[in-house]
Amino acid sequence: MSTAPTLRNRLGPIGVWSIELRYGDRALSDKAIPELDELGFGAIWIPGGLGGDILETMSRALSLTKRATIASAIINIWKHEPAELGRWWHGLSDDHKSRTMLGLGASHAPLIEEYQSPVTTMTKFLDGLDAAGVPSDHVCIAALAPKMLELSGKRTAGTHPYLVTPQHSAVARAAVGPEKLVAPGQHCILESDPAKARAIARKDLAGYQQLPNYVKNWHRLGFSEKETTEASDRLVDEVVAWGGTDVIGERVKQHHAAGADHVCLKVLTEDYRIEADPPIAEWRKLAEALL
Repeated sequence: MSTAPTLRNRLGPIGVWSIELRYGDRALSDKAIPELDELGFGAIWIPGGLGGDILETMSRALSLTKRATIASAIINIWKHEPAELGRWWHGLSDDHKSRTMLGLGASHAPLIEEYQSPVTTMTKFLDGLDAAGVPSDHVCIAALAPKMLELSGKRTAGTHPYLVTPQHSAVARAAVGPEKLVAPGQHCILESDPAKARAIARKDLAGYQQLPNYVKNWHRLGFSEKETTEASDRLVDEVVAWGGTDVIGERVKQHHAAGADHVCLKVLTEDYRIEADPPIAEWRKLAEALL
């Protein structure tokens, strides 16, 4: 019997995605992580796409929280081995295991020299996790395209798509089935001035526009090549929710209505960068309005 409903209940409707908790000031992160837990966010998603000590960061976050699920978004399957994840998993306490989600991703060809078939490589990685004794209901895949979505539904708890719209949440739900997890990431900006908000969004999207997996997915969602090349207002507005908490809350509702179980919010600010301070003030506003 599927354990997906349990995972949905554990994650809750809204979480937070934060690169600052990984690469920002350690002391500030250690204060922010338990506050996110107390604010009521169901999950804290920590990026690990560059490799490195993501598992150490997750262990620290687990030790600093009591209720929130700690999730990787994502563990780069080219930068880690299944046996490494297995050793880490078996070293966790039962409580920490119950609050852990290992989000996996196949990264992007321009970033990985040895890059080859992502679905084949992901399948082999999942085989390795099975052999290492990592339960599949604590694993999900950052899937965008049909074959990877199908794999996430068959072999893991579900999917954690990134840089998507509510339309993609409907696509993901149809692909993985009714009992699997759909947990999209949603970029958001607490800024109501269109010019300022779109400038912040375009600065963040610039790097992703160079990665074919995201661009191809935007094309599948109906955006033209011109729109994805130029980061048109329509692309920015549909991929990034900007405005007041009411606007961001409405976007979350759209994802849920389309089939998402959980939406994790990536907050962008004018100062957004890898080593910036955690956007605690913005998280507090979002928690007060949405949780």
